[in-house]
Amino acid sequence: MCKDTIFRLQNDRILKKLLFLSYNNKTSKNSCLRMKKKVVFLTGAGMSVESGFKTFRGNDGLWENYPVEQVASHEGWEADPTLVTNFYNMLRRKLWQAEPCDGHRLIARMENDFDVTVLTQNVDNLHEKAGSSHVIHLHGELAKVCSSRNAYDERYIQTLSPENSDVPIGSKAADGSLLRPFIVFFGESVPMLNAAIVEAEKADIFVIIGTSLNVYPAAGLVQYAPAGCPIFLIDPDAVNGGNLNGVTHIQKGASEGMRELLTLIKP
Repeated sequence: MCKDTIFRLQNDRILKKLLFLSYNNKTSKNSCLRMKKKVVFLTGAGMSVESGFKTFRGNDGLWENYPVEQVASHEGWEADPTLVTNFYNMLRRKLWQAEPCDGHRLIARMENDFDVTVLTQNVDNLHEKAGSSHVIHLHGELAKVCSSRNAYDERYIQTLSPENSDVPIGSKAADGSLLRPFIVFFGESVPMLNAAIVEAEKADIFVIIGTSLNVYPAAGLVQYAPAGCPIFLIDPDAVNGGNLNGVTHIQKGASEGMRELLTLIKP
């Protein structure tokens, strides 16, 4: 065998070894990512109480002292779009000033050790502000406006900023209809529900914060968690005992409850 042939064979062996090591390294990294436990959070109004946002619908049926039907229903919008527009302009000003609570931040930090998805019924952006990277908004987003004719057509959805927050009365979307809040009004379908179900089905741990097990879609989404998946409820209020079967209830607020949760689960 000539020297050139031997040299080529040696180079081929070295190249194959390098490719093998590179493949194993990538596979190892991907395996580590796949091995992270998936934690799915379902958060409701109680999550943002510590940040100064009132419960979306309090026991008195009011939202920021307005009847919910007046400011968060299609009928309310049709009856008085000026009132509804001004109401959400006011809420956005509060939003820009609000800061995430420790509970929001602890959820975001969990991404270091877990594969975390947040399903939120809240319309604020406090999860994102705290650093969470995978948030699904079930009820829309306060920082956005959309067409009143085609609410979920992405071509007509606009994201507002603190510098350009208030929507002038009579403002129109590109399709000629009035701009309305990008909020799922009462009685409307929840367009992100199917995406939320997909995430719930993959959960290794399911955590509910600040929303009742008696209210849908919260109660419904829990049913999609795999059999044997640990379920935790963080809420200071008592819950109907029949809905607590197999659920660990941490009867505390969002931040204090999150601190306790982190002592109970391990990566």
